Amino acid sequence: MTVPALNNWQSVQDEVVRRIHGGVWNQGDLIPNEADLAREFGCARATVNRALQSLADSGLLDRRRKAGTRVAMLPVRKATLEIPLIRKEICDKGHTYGYAQVTRRRVPSPARLASKMNLPRGTKLLHLLCVHSADAKPYVIEERWINPDAVPAVEGVDFSQISPNEWLLKHVPFSAGDIAFFAMSADQPVADLLECEVGEGLFVIDRSTRRDTQAITSVRLIFAPGYRMHTVLSLPT
Repeated sequence: MTVPALNNWQSVQDEVVRRIHGGVWNQGDLIPNEADLAREFGCARATVNRALQSLADSGLLDRRRKAGTRVAMLPVRKATLEIPLIRKEICDKGHTYGYAQVTRRRVPSPARLASKMNLPRGTKLLHLLCVHSADAKPYVIEERWINPDAVPAVEGVDFSQISPNEWLLKHVPFSAGDIAFFAMSADQPVADLLECEVGEGLFVIDRSTRRDTQAITSVRLIFAPGYRMHTVLSLPT
């Protein structure tokens, strides 16, 4: 089977999905290797690799080193969780947005964080503590760690004028990450920033992102009491 030249990874992905859904490749089938597909599709092998990896990430393909790529036997529907722009989230709720940088420091990473970001212990990171507000009331604390080796331009950014959340979403693409949701009780420093009582239950998001294997950032978002999360799940086709 031959197809017209495909010049981007999305079109390669679409063709692979078409063949799976059309029964050309069935569950458990070993599909042609990247080099053969690149020749057939008239594109670079890297383009094929990106398309196949995207489909593996979505659960449609099963890729194993030295064993090739197969159509997944039990495809898993994996959802893509959107990373919200905090300013937009607040404005979309009809509130007036406010923002303040509390501290900015370049410090060695704590051992726990270095392990989480897969960095050598003591790697110097940019640490930022900021507060976003809605109608002049604290909405969420953004405690952010940024790896300057991955994002050199961060050194010249004035985070008293733009939040790390907004600047990173606009300027720094990422390829993967992880996220955790949990509850915590407010200690005194957090209670002071959120203007709440010590011991109040708070909703927390821990999130980290990376480009390939290089850590970009890790952030903890601590929301004021009463926060209710709403997001959009995008399912791959």
